[in-house]
Amino acid sequence: MTKSEKNQVIEDLTQTLIDNKNIYLADISGLNADATSRLRRLCHSRKISLSVVKNTLLKKAMEKSGLEFEPMFDLLKGNTSIMIAEASNAPAKLIKEFRKKNDKPLLKGAYVEEAIYIGDDQLEALTSLKSKEELIGDIIMLLQSPMKNVISGLQGTGGQKVAGILKALEERAQ
Repeated sequence: MTKSEKNQVIEDLTQTLIDNKNIYLADISGLNADATSRLRRLCHSRKISLSVVKNTLLKKAMEKSGLEFEPMFDLLKGNTSIMIAEASNAPAKLIKEFRKKNDKPLLKGAYVEEAIYIGDDQLEALTSLKSKEELIGDIIMLLQSPMKNVISGLQGTGGQKVAGILKALEERAQ
């Protein structure tokens, strides 16, 4: 690979790192051709990008990105594959599911929404992560629940009781 080709790969990797919030580093070495092909098809079907990268080029791209990847530099040894997805927990779920029949891929680390997870023991925590959209939905549900209770209480037969209690509280405050 020529120097200009390496520089282009570094530029492409840097842009990929900047543009994506969910980046997983995995080790898929040791998978035979059939298992690797199945893993790639599964990744494609779940809209997860999977590519093998050279550690030195990835490290240079991480440094150039301006993001806080420094704790992950020690992970850049041996075979490294990068998995990128929109959903923060999609690669973790895929790895967990794929390992039911295979020993690999092993999770080296992940950069998810600016948080860093290091080691294969973090896989369980990553599978239970909720996406930003799911968290917003949960918050909206929590905010709507008390409001719904008040409205249904006011609309029901107990509405007159609630109105009476509120009137009594108002008069007592004065």
